[in-house]
Amino acid sequence: MRKGLDPMKRGNGIAILMAVGLCATACSGADNTGAGSSSAPSAVAGSTAGAAGAPTSASNGGSTAADTGSNSAAGPTGSGSGTTATSSATAATHKQGGEVTIANVAGQTWSCQFNPFNPSVYQQSIGFVYEPLVYVNLLKDQAETPMLASSYTWSKDKKSIVFDIRQGVKWSDGQPFTAKDVAFTFNLMKRFPGTDLYSLWSGAGLQSAEAAGDQVTLTFAGPATTYFFNFANQVAIVPEHIFSTGAAAEHPDTWADPQPVGTGPFMVSPCSANNIQYVANPNYWQPGKPYIQKVQYPAYLDNGPANLDLATGKAQWGSQFIPSIKAFYLAKSPDNHSWSPPVSNVALYPNLDPSHAATSKLAVRQAMAMAIDRSQVALIGEGGQQPAANQSGIVLPTFEKYYDAGAVAAAGFDKPNPAKATELLASAGYSPSNPLNLSVITVTGYTDWDASLAVIKQNLAPIGINLTVEDLAQQTYNSRLYTGDFDLAYYGDVGGPTPFYELRQVLYSKNSAPIGKSASTNFERYLNPEVDKLFDSFPAADEAGQVEIIKKIGAAMIKDVPVIPITESVDWFQYNTKDIEGWPTEQDPYAQPAAYNVPDTGQVLLHLYSKSAQ
Repeated sequence: MRKGLDPMKRGNGIAILMAVGLCATACSGADNTGAGSSSAPSAVAGSTAGAAGAPTSASNGGSTAADTGSNSAAGPTGSGSGTTATSSATAATHKQGGEVTIANVAGQTWSCQFNPFNPSVYQQSIGFVYEPLVYVNLLKDQAETPMLASSYTWSKDKKSIVFDIRQGVKWSDGQPFTAKDVAFTFNLMKRFPGTDLYSLWSGAGLQSAEAAGDQVTLTFAGPATTYFFNFANQVAIVPEHIFSTGAAAEHPDTWADPQPVGTGPFMVSPCSANNIQYVANPNYWQPGKPYIQKVQYPAYLDNGPANLDLATGKAQWGSQFIPSIKAFYLAKSPDNHSWSPPVSNVALYPNLDPSHAATSKLAVRQAMAMAIDRSQVALIGEGGQQPAANQSGIVLPTFEKYYDAGAVAAAGFDKPNPAKATELLASAGYSPSNPLNLSVITVTGYTDWDASLAVIKQNLAPIGINLTVEDLAQQTYNSRLYTGDFDLAYYGDVGGPTPFYELRQVLYSKNSAPIGKSASTNFERYLNPEVDKLFDSFPAADEAGQVEIIKKIGAAMIKDVPVIPITESVDWFQYNTKDIEGWPTEQDPYAQPAAYNVPDTGQVLLHLYSKSAQ
């Protein structure tokens, strides 16, 4: 399963018109190529009540922000820069019925754990079972859809935000959902730092979360609009009556949560090692929804069987790499379609902890970054469906204004340079005659990653690095990645509306942890106080200042080589329209389309309907 989710598809303050920047092609007869990144949070202006399920408009001025059902861009201060977003549930427009099958390689059988605080498993629960306060669309100018919060209001100094919690919502076990559940969720993250996946308390300056009546107030140490995407869109709200007792209360970060109780459109019933079945939640707060009544999620161990099920129509929702997609999938049926918008980077993560003597040496990392032919990896490993990345970590062309091409070239990272790479590696004590032996962890069944790593292995061998590829089951891979048990890891984090979000996930020290302890991100263990200060200064800066801050962070990527971006990842998505309609498309990108994106899966499932049930 493509991780794409890591804890940081998070939002920000600068509105990027993703619809213009996206280079992905809507494919119904041509191979799919992508070139970029993602986008997110929005502010909203006005006071008109609108509808849940319809994105809000966005602006910077005024004191209110309402869901009007329109889609317009957020301004420079980003999501929540207006102060209120209001909504009520939309009327159902389709009849209920039908079933959808997802084909998304997990690389292992299902563990049947659904804890929304556990990054190893939360892709199977957030969106399906658990919901956020506000959904923020990274692909549609940061449009907002109010969910468990019907509206919100910022203070004038942007240091506090008041959410009006939606009334009439029930948990899937029939218990009432209240503002106390929301405050409980955020305070749980304070008491158990392992659940604070976005460093809201430790890094974003969250000071308190308090419920009063039907409202919840979050108070921050400084202006917090930059973090709106994190706390409003990324945090899944959990039931206090479940997480305050027993094993869930003792270890909320690691509790299995085998029978999740949420407010979302689906419930798990049942789960086995080979398949998760989701059934429609009869208590769901949007009347007449979801339209689809069952979702099947088989556990695929390899891309091959999953791709075959997609090509034959046995599965309708795909989220993985398909080699020769035009011949293998698109040509098989006029009902088969593909659209894969660009999102972030896939990178080689060197272990920077001093216990890893080789990869913690700058010269070794510089040598690898200069030896790898990123364009060759993109062409051969990803079949040309992903573009080459660059060492600054800035996804192009979407975030062009943050990119310093001169700095990349001056450092020698604009093109492969095996001779310089050999020289650098020799300075660290290694050579073809005295090679450095390293291993890289990846996920079993990710055939495109295997092909990419084969190219990387060929690139590194001539300079004196012998690379061993370790294909691991997803859970084993996640465990070793999070705890720092690797020389190198091949991994793709998630993006946001500006490069700030992906880079903060990858580089911010408060997202990391000592070797042996689980990090939420920053798995390479990069510790740089000056870079931390840049991230901390970003929220208060104006648009021009934020651009300069990102360029300085990009300069640290070039200077320190904490990770080595290889390709620019796309949001893999294939869909079949023989019976199921309502899919996101390039023309209507109402959500990120891959089944591994959270909470976007919930938005997709709320749009899908069966033609045969009408």
